[in-house]
Amino acid sequence: MPEHRMTTLIHLPPIGALLRHAGRPLLESTLIPLALFWILFTHSGFDAGIIGALTWSALAIGRRVVTRRKIPAILWLSTVLLVARTVVGLWTGSAFLYFLQPTVQNFVFAGLLLVTIGLERPLLAKLADDFCAFPDALTQHPRMKSFFKKVSLLWAAVFLVNGATTLAVLATQTVGDFLMVSTAGSYSLVAVGIGLSLWWFHRSLAGEGIRLRIGVPQPKLRVG
Repeated sequence: MPEHRMTTLIHLPPIGALLRHAGRPLLESTLIPLALFWILFTHSGFDAGIIGALTWSALAIGRRVVTRRKIPAILWLSTVLLVARTVVGLWTGSAFLYFLQPTVQNFVFAGLLLVTIGLERPLLAKLADDFCAFPDALTQHPRMKSFFKKVSLLWAAVFLVNGATTLAVLATQTVGDFLMVSTAGSYSLVAVGIGLSLWWFHRSLAGEGIRLRIGVPQPKLRVG
Protein backbone atom coordinates (compact mmCIF):
# COMPACT_ATOMS: atom_id res chain seq x y z
CA MET A 1 0.00 0.00 0.00
CA PRO A 2 1.59 3.35 -1.04
CA GLU A 3 2.77 5.58 1.77
CA HIS A 4 0.84 8.80 2.14
CA ARG A 5 2.92 11.85 2.81
CA MET A 6 1.75 14.96 4.59
CA THR A 7 2.06 18.10 2.49
CA THR A 8 2.05 21.52 4.11
CA LEU A 9 0.70 24.45 2.11
CA ILE A 10 2.15 27.80 3.14
CA HIS A 11 0.56 31.03 1.99
CA LEU A 12 2.60 33.86 0.49
CA PRO A 13 1.31 37.32 -0.49
CA PRO A 14 0.21 37.98 -4.10
CA ILE A 15 3.02 38.29 -6.66
CA GLY A 16 2.53 42.06 -6.98
CA ALA A 17 3.00 42.53 -3.24
CA LEU A 18 6.10 40.32 -3.31
CA LEU A 19 7.65 42.37 -6.13
CA ARG A 20 6.88 45.66 -4.37
CA HIS A 21 8.32 44.35 -1.11
CA ALA A 22 11.51 43.20 -2.85
CA GLY A 23 11.91 46.23 -5.11
CA ARG A 24 11.53 48.95 -2.47
CA PRO A 25 14.70 48.22 -0.45
CA LEU A 26 16.68 47.71 -3.66
CA LEU A 27 15.61 51.10 -5.00
CA GLU A 28 16.02 52.83 -1.66
CA SER A 29 19.45 51.49 -0.74
CA THR A 30 21.18 51.04 -4.10
CA LEU A 31 19.61 52.26 -7.33
CA ILE A 32 18.46 55.74 -6.24
CA PRO A 33 21.77 56.68 -4.53
CA LEU A 34 23.65 55.47 -7.61
CA ALA A 35 21.41 57.48 -9.95
CA LEU A 36 21.74 60.59 -7.76
CA PHE A 37 25.51 60.27 -7.75
CA TRP A 38 25.66 60.04 -11.55
CA ILE A 39 23.29 62.97 -12.14
CA LEU A 40 25.05 65.27 -9.67
CA PHE A 41 28.50 64.09 -10.74
CA THR A 42 27.87 64.93 -14.40
CA HIS A 43 26.30 68.33 -13.65
CA SER A 44 27.97 69.58 -10.45
CA GLY A 45 31.10 67.51 -9.89
CA PHE A 46 32.42 64.63 -7.82
CA ASP A 47 31.85 66.12 -4.34
CA ALA A 48 28.21 66.94 -5.12
CA GLY A 49 27.66 63.40 -6.37
CA ILE A 50 28.93 61.62 -3.29
CA ILE A 51 27.22 64.04 -0.88
CA GLY A 52 23.93 63.65 -2.75
CA ALA A 53 24.09 59.86 -2.56
CA LEU A 54 24.78 59.91 1.17
CA THR A 55 22.08 62.54 1.81
CA TRP A 56 19.48 60.32 0.17
CA SER A 57 20.42 57.34 2.34
CA ALA A 58 20.40 59.47 5.50
CA LEU A 59 16.96 60.86 4.63
CA ALA A 60 15.65 57.35 3.94
CA ILE A 61 16.71 56.23 7.42
CA GLY A 62 15.46 59.45 9.03
CA ARG A 63 12.05 59.09 7.40
CA ARG A 64 11.68 55.59 8.79
CA VAL A 65 12.78 56.70 12.27
CA VAL A 66 10.25 59.56 12.30
CA THR A 67 7.42 57.33 11.09
CA ARG A 68 8.54 54.52 13.43
CA ARG A 69 8.86 52.02 10.62
CA LYS A 70 11.35 49.16 10.56
CA ILE A 71 14.68 50.04 8.93
CA PRO A 72 15.71 47.25 6.52
CA ALA A 73 19.05 45.60 7.27
CA ILE A 74 20.19 46.29 3.70
CA LEU A 75 19.53 50.03 4.19
CA TRP A 76 21.51 50.11 7.44
CA LEU A 77 24.40 48.21 5.87
CA SER A 78 24.52 50.24 2.66
CA THR A 79 24.35 53.56 4.56
CA VAL A 80 27.15 52.66 6.97
CA LEU A 81 29.32 51.64 4.04
CA LEU A 82 28.35 54.79 2.15
CA VAL A 83 29.45 56.97 5.08
CA ALA A 84 32.92 55.39 4.94
CA ARG A 85 33.06 55.83 1.15
CA THR A 86 32.01 59.48 1.39
CA VAL A 87 34.64 60.31 4.02
CA VAL A 88 37.39 58.77 1.89
CA GLY A 89 36.02 60.38 -1.27
CA LEU A 90 35.89 63.88 0.22
CA TRP A 91 39.26 63.48 1.91
CA THR A 92 41.12 62.25 -1.17
CA GLY A 93 39.00 63.64 -3.99
CA SER A 94 39.61 60.35 -5.80
CA ALA A 95 36.80 58.68 -7.73
CA PHE A 96 38.99 55.59 -7.97
CA LEU A 97 39.22 55.23 -4.19
CA TYR A 98 35.50 56.06 -3.81
CA PHE A 99 34.51 53.16 -6.07
CA LEU A 100 37.31 50.92 -4.85
CA GLN A 101 35.57 50.68 -1.48
CA PRO A 102 32.33 49.02 -2.66
CA THR A 103 34.48 46.74 -4.81
CA VAL A 104 36.48 45.68 -1.75
CA GLN A 105 33.22 45.48 0.22
CA ASN A 106 32.20 42.59 -2.01
CA PHE A 107 35.03 40.60 -0.44
CA VAL A 108 34.11 41.82 3.06
CA PHE A 109 30.48 40.88 2.56
CA ALA A 110 31.45 37.44 1.27
CA GLY A 111 33.46 36.98 4.47
CA LEU A 112 30.51 38.07 6.63
CA LEU A 113 28.25 35.54 4.92
CA LEU A 114 30.75 32.78 5.63
CA VAL A 115 31.36 33.84 9.24
CA THR A 116 27.63 33.96 10.10
CA ILE A 117 26.82 30.53 8.68
CA GLY A 118 27.19 29.08 12.18
CA LEU A 119 24.59 31.41 13.72
CA GLU A 120 20.95 30.46 14.33
CA ARG A 121 19.96 32.92 11.61
CA PRO A 122 22.79 33.69 9.18
CA LEU A 123 23.20 37.19 7.79
CA LEU A 124 21.66 36.09 4.50
CA ALA A 125 18.44 35.02 6.25
CA LYS A 126 18.13 38.46 7.89
CA LEU A 127 18.71 40.23 4.58
CA ALA A 128 16.14 37.98 2.90
CA ASP A 129 13.51 39.39 5.27
CA ASP A 130 13.97 42.78 3.57
CA PHE A 131 13.09 41.35 0.18
CA CYS A 132 10.43 38.75 0.96
CA ALA A 133 8.16 38.66 4.00
CA PHE A 134 8.18 34.92 4.71
CA PRO A 135 5.64 33.67 7.25
CA ASP A 136 6.92 32.35 10.60
CA ALA A 137 5.77 28.84 9.70
CA LEU A 138 8.36 28.87 6.92
CA THR A 139 11.26 30.79 8.51
CA GLN A 140 11.20 28.60 11.63
CA HIS A 141 11.18 25.34 9.68
CA PRO A 142 14.44 23.34 10.18
CA ARG A 143 14.75 22.78 6.43
CA MET A 144 14.52 26.53 5.81
CA LYS A 145 17.22 27.25 8.38
CA SER A 146 19.46 24.66 6.75
CA PHE A 147 18.76 26.16 3.32
CA PHE A 148 19.97 29.62 4.35
CA LYS A 149 23.17 28.20 5.81
CA LYS A 150 23.94 26.33 2.60
CA VAL A 151 22.89 29.05 0.16
CA SER A 152 25.16 31.49 2.04
CA LEU A 153 28.04 29.62 0.37
CA LEU A 154 26.55 30.35 -3.05
CA TRP A 155 26.19 34.06 -2.33
CA ALA A 156 29.68 34.27 -0.87
CA ALA A 157 30.92 32.97 -4.23
CA VAL A 158 28.72 35.51 -6.08
CA PHE A 159 30.23 38.41 -4.13
CA LEU A 160 33.78 37.11 -4.57
CA VAL A 161 33.37 36.88 -8.35
CA ASN A 162 31.60 40.26 -8.44
CA GLY A 163 34.43 41.86 -6.45
CA ALA A 164 37.11 40.45 -8.74
CA THR A 165 35.37 41.51 -11.96
CA THR A 166 34.48 45.03 -10.81
CA LEU A 167 38.04 45.53 -9.58
CA ALA A 168 39.31 44.67 -13.06
CA VAL A 169 36.83 47.09 -14.69
CA LEU A 170 37.65 49.88 -12.21
CA ALA A 171 41.34 49.60 -12.99
CA THR A 172 40.84 49.94 -16.75
CA GLN A 173 37.76 52.13 -17.39
CA THR A 174 36.61 55.73 -16.89
CA VAL A 175 34.03 56.56 -14.19
CA GLY A 176 31.14 56.63 -16.69
CA ASP A 177 32.14 53.36 -18.35
CA PHE A 178 32.77 51.77 -14.97
CA LEU A 179 29.28 52.65 -13.73
CA MET A 180 27.61 51.21 -16.84
CA VAL A 181 29.72 48.07 -17.16
CA SER A 182 29.95 47.25 -13.46
CA THR A 183 26.24 47.89 -12.83
CA ALA A 184 25.16 45.73 -15.78
CA GLY A 185 27.66 43.00 -14.85
CA SER A 186 26.84 43.04 -11.16
CA TYR A 187 23.10 42.82 -11.66
CA SER A 188 23.51 40.07 -14.25
CA LEU A 189 25.58 38.07 -11.79
CA VAL A 190 23.08 38.75 -9.01
CA ALA A 191 20.25 37.63 -11.32
CA VAL A 192 22.05 34.32 -11.88
CA GLY A 193 22.49 33.97 -8.12
CA ILE A 194 18.80 34.64 -7.55
CA GLY A 195 17.83 32.07 -10.17
CA LEU A 196 20.03 29.40 -8.61
CA SER A 197 18.78 30.30 -5.13
CA LEU A 198 15.13 29.98 -6.18
CA TRP A 199 15.81 26.60 -7.77
CA TRP A 200 17.62 25.45 -4.62
CA PHE A 201 14.84 26.92 -2.46
CA HIS A 202 12.13 25.03 -4.36
CA ARG A 203 14.10 21.78 -4.24
CA SER A 204 14.74 22.12 -0.50
CA LEU A 205 11.07 22.67 0.30
CA ALA A 206 9.87 19.91 -2.01
CA GLY A 207 12.08 17.46 -0.16
CA GLU A 208 10.16 18.23 3.02
CA GLY A 209 6.68 18.11 1.50
CA ILE A 210 6.25 21.90 1.71
CA ARG A 211 4.36 23.68 -1.04
CA LEU A 212 4.14 27.44 -1.43
CA ARG A 213 0.98 28.97 -2.81
CA ILE A 214 0.75 32.63 -3.79
CA GLY A 215 -2.47 34.53 -3.16
CA VAL A 216 -4.27 31.82 -1.18
CA PRO A 217 -6.17 33.37 1.74
CA GLN A 218 -5.04 30.86 4.37
CA PRO A 219 -2.50 28.02 4.57
CA LYS A 220 -4.00 24.57 4.65
CA LEU A 221 -2.81 21.20 5.79
CA ARG A 222 -3.79 18.18 3.80
CA VAL A 223 -2.71 14.59 3.31
CA GLY A 224 -1.67 13.79 -0.24
